[in-house]
Amino acid sequence: MRQKIVAGNWKCNTTLQEGVELAKAVDAVVASEAADDVVVVLGTPFTHITKVVDTVNTDRIGVAAQNCAAEAKGAFTGEVSAEMVKSTGAEYVILGHSERREYYGETSEILNKKVALALENGLTPIYCCGEALDIREAGTHNEYVVNQLEETVFQLSADDFKKIVIAYEPIWAIGTGVTASSEQAQDMHANIRAAITAKFGEEVAEGTSILYGGSCKPSNAKELFANKDVDGGLIGGAALKAEDFIGIINGF
Repeated sequence: MRQKIVAGNWKCNTTLQEGVELAKAVDAVVASEAADDVVVVLGTPFTHITKVVDTVNTDRIGVAAQNCAAEAKGAFTGEVSAEMVKSTGAEYVILGHSERREYYGETSEILNKKVALALENGLTPIYCCGEALDIREAGTHNEYVVNQLEETVFQLSADDFKKIVIAYEPIWAIGTGVTASSEQAQDMHANIRAAITAKFGEEVAEGTSILYGGSCKPSNAKELFANKDVDGGLIGGAALKAEDFIGIINGF
């Protein structure tokens, strides 16, 4: 049975002190309210990881880096390797996020290196895919997202693919004023699962958690998570308020 996962992505927000306070607030409520079968992950800035790992109950809350380097080590000033991330106590790493692709030019070739290094170091990649508004309007969104996967994580062996989590980002519905419906989320998640089935077989597909990375909030989490192929969320802005984040977690 695949995992239910709610992962927060704090992006470039919170000072270290603010992040620790947020982690404490989430930890306290998860301990008393969250269902035992929901995996909670906090995706923090690099500067926060070690302190957040020490702050939360890691039996109930996982910690993720928001990126890692495409090289194992060397003269790459400012980069943080997968091995370094692992040494902090983090268990997850978010890779392929739309902002990394758009603002930092991350290609499939780069992401393949990052995924491989993450897996080599025992990290669980939360691998993002998704389409922009022009692709959605052209009606080629299903093919586009599957192609993103074919160029990257579908290159893995079935055994390695089982170690990753997929996160679908409807980029066209994030900050554009256009809203993605629950039905649209389900349709794309079903499309992704069908592609996984075709590549790796039904057993692997049914064991793969696919998260929704759109505008998920307490008011629509329950409706989204009720969909057959939506296994949780990769949460942005709402993850920065403990009350909102817990409201989403309780959507299961």
